Amino acid sequence: MRKKLLYLLLVLAGIYSCKKESDPLFDKSPDERLNDTLQRYQQILTRAPYGWKAMVYPGGSPKSVYSFYFRFNDSNRVQMYSDFEPSSTVTAKESSWRLKALQQPSLLFDTYSYLHVLCDPDAGENGGEYGRGLGSDFEFAINGMTGDTMVLTGRFNRSRAILVKATQQEQADYYQQHINRNIDSVRKILTYFHKLTTGTARYDVEVNTLTHRITFTWVAGGQVKTATTGYYYTSKGIALSPAFTDGSTTISQFDNIKFEDGAVKGTINGQPASISETVRPLAIDIAAPKRWYQYALNQRRYWIAERGFHVNGVDDAYGLHTLPDYMAATFWPEAAGPGSGIDAFGIIVPDEGQPTLMYGVLHDTPAFTTDGRVIFNDRGLFGNPPPDPTPLLRTRTLMAEQTGFFLVQTGATTYDMVSAKDGKSWITWVF
Repeated sequence: MRKKLLYLLLVLAGIYSCKKESDPLFDKSPDERLNDTLQRYQQILTRAPYGWKAMVYPGGSPKSVYSFYFRFNDSNRVQMYSDFEPSSTVTAKESSWRLKALQQPSLLFDTYSYLHVLCDPDAGENGGEYGRGLGSDFEFAINGMTGDTMVLTGRFNRSRAILVKATQQEQADYYQQHINRNIDSVRKILTYFHKLTTGTARYDVEVNTLTHRITFTWVAGGQVKTATTGYYYTSKGIALSPAFTDGSTTISQFDNIKFEDGAVKGTINGQPASISETVRPLAIDIAAPKRWYQYALNQRRYWIAERGFHVNGVDDAYGLHTLPDYMAATFWPEAAGPGSGIDAFGIIVPDEGQPTLMYGVLHDTPAFTTDGRVIFNDRGLFGNPPPDPTPLLRTRTLMAEQTGFFLVQTGATTYDMVSAKDGKSWITWVF
């Protein structure tokens, strides 16, 4: 009897456990729950009374950030602005959009829009890499909501994006074209180096208006420090994302920006601030000139410049590209042979289909100063210059300036050579 009772209890327990496993944990199926989630996000996006402001951080362009304004409607159309360029700040573009379940709820922008410009494979559209642009996204997985903020991640390039419900004023700033782009006036400053002065602080700054990045360089405790952060445009100027800090000063915004008296002026933390000319930066790479020269010498090769000197805001100001059959300018250490001590700045033209150094200026081995300059020693022309050699002669005069040049390494095999006399002339060398 006891065995029969025990057997009965085991059977009942099995039946009960099977019943428990078959009981649904939710009152709706997974598909129904997912559809409810998508519907909830649809309502959130379309019912924001003043639309959304957004920041997109392209996965393929570290530190960069671009701002957008979106207004979604229930017909799956979205009107947008972007701060990528001046025209996209003032001209609305409309695109289609939809929500879709792709492993997780996702926001997709279906037709070409300002978002697509950032990842256009034609680098001519955005200044990125050919084949991938800035490595941004136009399909985003929705990670969730926190208050009025929606957090997104790009599905292909892992770009970060943040949507925040816009205020009435923020909406009006775009529709009434109140976005302040005066930071772009930094391109009007004629010197290669720029300084930011705010309160008692001074920084060298490089503002890249294409990638929306600012690089700060300063000296603290005898050490050179550098930091790069992104920025986006606001109605007052720019906001840094993330904010820059040097330990004692934090800069999150540059407000009330205008271009005045040859400088970009405004306020930082309520104090007057300006970005202006400087001939000599706070920090000079004093080893750069010798490193530049020695690199080509060690390879028994030469440096190439597609165009001549940028002078007083004008590219190829002396017109080297107007010389007959011009291909490029070059600087060739010991062009006369190893140990010759004779260098050549010359003009490359085609000869029987091959790029050939045909004429130019010879130099003795340059001098390298202890404060980071290279000084060239002109020893005369060589070859057969064209009937009108004016572009070459003007370039020769500039290179012969005895104040010399600073060298700024901008890549593994690229340097900018900047006049130490006034900082308003420079040429870019590529190996």
